[in-house]
Amino acid sequence: MTSKAAMKKAKHSPIFSNQKEPHTVIIARGETIRHFTLRPWAAILGGTLAFALAGTYLIATSYLVFRDDLINGSVARQARLQQAYEDRIANLRTQLDQVTSRQMLDQQLMETKVSELIRRQKSLAERHDKLAPMLERAEHAGAAIPPVVEDNAPMDSNGQDVVKSQDDEAFYGIDPIITGPTPVSHKPAPRSEKPVKSVDKAELLLKSVNTSLTDIEAKQIAQMQTLSNTAYENADKIMEALAATGVKPVFDEKSDVGGPFIPAGSVAPFDAKLNDLDQALERLESAKSLAKTIPISNPVPGMPVSSTFGVRKDPIIGSMAFHSGMDFRAISGSSVHATANGTVTEAGYNGGYGNMVEIDHGNGLSTRYGHMSQILVSVGQKISIGDIVGKVGSTGRSTGPHLHYEVRRNGSAINPAGFLTIGREVATAL
Repeated sequence: MTSKAAMKKAKHSPIFSNQKEPHTVIIARGETIRHFTLRPWAAILGGTLAFALAGTYLIATSYLVFRDDLINGSVARQARLQQAYEDRIANLRTQLDQVTSRQMLDQQLMETKVSELIRRQKSLAERHDKLAPMLERAEHAGAAIPPVVEDNAPMDSNGQDVVKSQDDEAFYGIDPIITGPTPVSHKPAPRSEKPVKSVDKAELLLKSVNTSLTDIEAKQIAQMQTLSNTAYENADKIMEALAATGVKPVFDEKSDVGGPFIPAGSVAPFDAKLNDLDQALERLESAKSLAKTIPISNPVPGMPVSSTFGVRKDPIIGSMAFHSGMDFRAISGSSVHATANGTVTEAGYNGGYGNMVEIDHGNGLSTRYGHMSQILVSVGQKISIGDIVGKVGSTGRSTGPHLHYEVRRNGSAINPAGFLTIGREVATAL
């Protein structure tokens, strides 16, 4: 027990107490001895530097080992970015080409439509040039369509309705449709919620112009059809009335005809209607020309008949006698008019006729005008219907101022009353 206590006491003696002493490094070289004292902070700093150097070495070694992979990855990523950029550029270029192509197609389509409208406008102008002489012929022949007064039509300063002819309606605006202003509509334009694009506006304008041209074409054809119907109706009316005179129209006779065969369907509607109108006007003009050679007008318009054609009591001797004409009571000096076109074959004093004029009208027909106080024509003179041939008088075998009027066929007197009746029937058509 004593030894153990002594050892324990010795262990805890001050000499061998538990003290922390710095580490000392002793270096002996020969007779030279050196020692270094290592402080704790120096040891920590040295360990830290050693660890840092080791980490740097490892990192540098890893970089050198994996550098190629990093470079390859970076290059691949850059290549992918460049490829995506080029694809995007190509896509945008494709879209631009599509837009450009679409615009070119739209422009070509628009130019085609405009060219077509210009061609149709030119065609309408040419049609108008062809139709204008026909309208003048129709007006001269009396087949023109009467002016139309529309309901609620505007009035002029005198309070009269403003009359608008169908000619003006049919042919107004042919030239200005494309080059000039368009008529202003008083109706409010419909409101659109979405803004109208310029292309849509152009389409609407072209559609409007196309509709206008179509309407004008339809009106031209309808007008020609109406004029043709009117001309044929007037010509038929005249010819039916003239049939009672026994004069046969030349254009109704059959003659040798011919020409190349052209199917009806190959002729344009306008040309077909124009040809039909030309034939109708030619028939009407021929009918009127024939009517003007037949004595159907009144020699002294408005004057009453004092003696008719046929057997009557002679005004001078009182016995029954044949009266070869009609007597018109008129004031002395009144004008005597030719009742048809013709040539004067006699102009002078002729026994009981007194001062007499005879006119040959062709087709075996002639007229005589007797008892005139004055003769104003000469033999061989060409006379038109309505021309004044003399003045009413009482020369020859007469009891007072009047006109003795005769109609003769092949030299024989016939009743003028039938001719005058025919004249009144066709007066509106002539």
